[in-house]
Amino acid sequence: MRFLFLGLLAATLFAQPPQPRKETVVVTGTFEPVPLDESDRSVHSRPVRGEDRILANTAVDFLNRDASIDLRQRGPNNIQTDVSIRGGTFGQTLVLLNGFRLNDVQSGHHNMDLPVPLESVDRIEVLKGAGSTLYGSDAIGGVVHVITKPPESAELRLRGALGNFGVNQQRVSASYARPGLSQQLAASRDFSTGFIPNRDYRNLAVSSLTDYKRTSVILGLSDKPFGAEQFYGNFNSWERTKTWLAALRQGFGEKTTVSFAFRRHTDLFVLYRDRPQVFTNRHAVEGWQGSLRRVEDLGHNTRLHYGVEAIGDSIVSTNLGNHSRQRGSGWAALDMRALRRFSLSLGAREEVYGSLDHQFTPSLAGGAWLTPKLKLRASVSRAFRLPSFTDLYYQDPANRGTPDLRPEKAWSYEGGADWNNGGMIRASAGVFQRRETDGIDYVRTNPSDIWRATNFQRLRFTGFEGSLAVRARPYHRLELSYTALRGAQQATAGIFSRYALNYPRHTGIAGWQASLPRGIVTRARVGGTARLARDAYVVVDIYAARARGRVQPFISVTNLGDRRYQEILGVAMPGRSIVSGVEFSLQ
Repeated sequence: MRFLFLGLLAATLFAQPPQPRKETVVVTGTFEPVPLDESDRSVHSRPVRGEDRILANTAVDFLNRDASIDLRQRGPNNIQTDVSIRGGTFGQTLVLLNGFRLNDVQSGHHNMDLPVPLESVDRIEVLKGAGSTLYGSDAIGGVVHVITKPPESAELRLRGALGNFGVNQQRVSASYARPGLSQQLAASRDFSTGFIPNRDYRNLAVSSLTDYKRTSVILGLSDKPFGAEQFYGNFNSWERTKTWLAALRQGFGEKTTVSFAFRRHTDLFVLYRDRPQVFTNRHAVEGWQGSLRRVEDLGHNTRLHYGVEAIGDSIVSTNLGNHSRQRGSGWAALDMRALRRFSLSLGAREEVYGSLDHQFTPSLAGGAWLTPKLKLRASVSRAFRLPSFTDLYYQDPANRGTPDLRPEKAWSYEGGADWNNGGMIRASAGVFQRRETDGIDYVRTNPSDIWRATNFQRLRFTGFEGSLAVRARPYHRLELSYTALRGAQQATAGIFSRYALNYPRHTGIAGWQASLPRGIVTRARVGGTARLARDAYVVVDIYAARARGRVQPFISVTNLGDRRYQEILGVAMPGRSIVSGVEFSLQ
């Protein structure tokens, strides 16, 4: 009620609608789509279409272009990718597909098991900072939002590629569209014999996207068996994960939306691949989610968004046992604009779980245009994360869960400035801080001890992030980004952290993309990372393709310098990799 009263009081001062801007529209970090420049939060958006898509292998190729996004991979091509934002752990990043939660209640290691091929994706948006007011549990460090779009015409695309390490890739997409109705079927297959023994993998994803007027249906499948050498300790492990997703969204007029989704995820884990009888785990997770959202106009420049959500998760596991939990939440937010110059949003969510335990997560964000090119923004918000079932119950020879873990809580603060010179030059700079209590991590006191899930107290992350994008229309685009992080943790003497203190102190990324004559497009990425208490490393990737015509050849060279590095301590990443192929397009 306090948020509602303050919002209505401020709304009386508002007299004019916001100035329209011809910019990229984003839906993440706000309760309704807004132009990117109008967002009061730090939101990163990447298109996945046209020349951007042909120069990429997986969704990871779009996430690794921002210095505030730390990818902790256990292999190439999104075999298993932990996504950290602003120093948060992988469990503190919420992954969405068209607004539907993909986070896995068993373990955050499975959050990036995307049940749609890259061919089905239109763009990827990333919210940096707390997002629990909008999305509930897990959005402490930020949100990765994978977004599809109905096809606009009938099209058939076929793609095949070969590479070293026994890489063999195929992708296919068929779409149909007419007014009010569209359908897309897509599939991708990515095999490799592995760059070292027991690091082979076979990725498969299949999806169906149907849109009819205000109805949207998603059906998706992901199947990923892979060699897991050294993934979770000094073991020659093997693992296979599968994800099924069925989701429905139905609009009722312009103001009301109802959605429902069912997700099933299975995980078969073998500790010793050559001796599966010694230690094998089987996990099966099922979850459902439903929501009702509505928006009301409270004047020309004020809108009230509100809704309710319900989520249920259960697991049947040979290691974790059988468990379930349900939670429900209600939320409301006011979005206000004034004098074509000021914006303000206030929101709050109350989420109830377990035996009437609850979390209250308010947020406040505002922005002010000092000039038509320069905007200041600031926000403060609270977020939380419920422990995963692995955090609570898992046991193996190297890891041990803790049943009485408390939920993670955090307050996030940020302030920044954005400058946009008509789209030719964009610059952004800001500072942020996250103050965590009851943070969850696996720790041990010596290298021979096992890892135990533990609640940390008073963990602080303070950082700076800056970016610059220059477009020399229409041929070249240069992007630079840098993020510095400092973590402060009390009582760390003699304690080894597995995840929370593996953050990068400094990250710098330079990217260049060019459109050349005859439809040739190229992209290069140079990324340097200096993690806490570890040696810095630099990785260079280059891509080239012909993005015009029905036949489009392409080539990618990742880790051009053949650098030996580890994003997760003890898990080697591949050296130089070359993949080349051709894509056929029929319309």
